[in-house]
Amino acid sequence: MSALVSLRILTKALTERLAFVSPLLARIVTGVVFTHSGWGKLHNLDPVTQFFASLGIPHPELQAPFVASIELGCGALVLAGLATRLAAIPLVGTMAVALATALASEITDANALFGLSEFLYIALLVQLVLGGAGAISIDRFVGAFLDAKPAPARA
Repeated sequence: MSALVSLRILTKALTERLAFVSPLLARIVTGVVFTHSGWGKLHNLDPVTQFFASLGIPHPELQAPFVASIELGCGALVLAGLATRLAAIPLVGTMAVALATALASEITDANALFGLSEFLYIALLVQLVLGGAGAISIDRFVGAFLDAKPAPARA
């Protein structure tokens, strides 16, 4: 066996064993950021409401606590790896709205868009929606429990 083939086999085995790292890091990063952001917004609703109003967001007095609650609740779910695919979807929505409102003037081209942290969060969250929470998550344990076959009934 050639050295190149051996290296390929070794690399493949190593990356398969470390496959849990990518979704775990995505969950930790986005979960911490959104949980912290939501907590901060909930404890400073007046300035957040005023900021939303300045952006022309309709009903800012309703939207501010709604967005803060989404960020806090869904961020915590993503961090824990519980209902990750569902929890990531509203977070993608909040980032899309942020890009379309607060950051629209900064988006001059694709490079500017790709450089914004909000867009990078969207990329991480889309990966979690499509790929799931990964091996180190509550979702994995719940899935294993739901997939387990019930014991046959005794006669």
